[in-house]
Amino acid sequence: MTNDSFTVFPAMDLRGGKVVRLAQGDPQRQTTYSDEPLHWAERWKSEGAEWLHMVNLDGAFGEDTHRNLDALERLLPLGLKIELGGGIRDRASIRQLLELGLERVFLGTAAVQDSALIEWAVAAYGPVRIAADIGASAGKVRIKGWQESTGFSVLQLGQMLRRQGLEWCVLTDVSRDGTCVGIDLTSAMELQSATGLRVVASGGVSRLEQVRSARLAGLAGIIIGRALYDGNLSLRDCMTSVSI
Repeated sequence: MTNDSFTVFPAMDLRGGKVVRLAQGDPQRQTTYSDEPLHWAERWKSEGAEWLHMVNLDGAFGEDTHRNLDALERLLPLGLKIELGGGIRDRASIRQLLELGLERVFLGTAAVQDSALIEWAVAAYGPVRIAADIGASAGKVRIKGWQESTGFSVLQLGQMLRRQGLEWCVLTDVSRDGTCVGIDLTSAMELQSATGLRVVASGGVSRLEQVRSARLAGLAGIIIGRALYDGNLSLRDCMTSVSI
């Protein structure tokens, strides 16, 4: 739901066509919630979601993605606005997904390694439909499904991406992701303030107060995953909390 430019994104990570969550991005620490993504997408829509934040984990890990893309196509008729990331590293992939009907794609590894691709994508589709996905641990950006570290700090990469014309960015604290220990609100605020990017906070959301705090801090949105699937947070309650 969007309220005063703040969006609550329910997350849906796909691996082998199934809805899963990973702890700290570790493919060996996977919890599988369903083999039918449509069930969860329908539920989030029924609770008021307008957007769905999806990650193609097979793509991020360089594995076969056809089952995830088949699942994605079954979700499109629901009418949710869908943004997707994970393994999108060339022009053909960007073009295919946006022409399929996605609202936005976000780039992680390519955002670090291929500045020419970023510039082409922004020129071709505009900054509303292209976003960056920054996953970081101990202040350093990670790529390739968060399995490799880089020499970039979050702020260095954010400033570079803003110069290349990007406006939207997801910031995930890898050490918190899938753990429900709470978000790193400070880092998200610093990135938005220092770069002018519209930052969506992700990783470790566990309480309603964190959703409210992200909105009051002026962030662009928040992504919620495991806390919803485990039933520790109600998406409907999250939507209501940011509309007050």
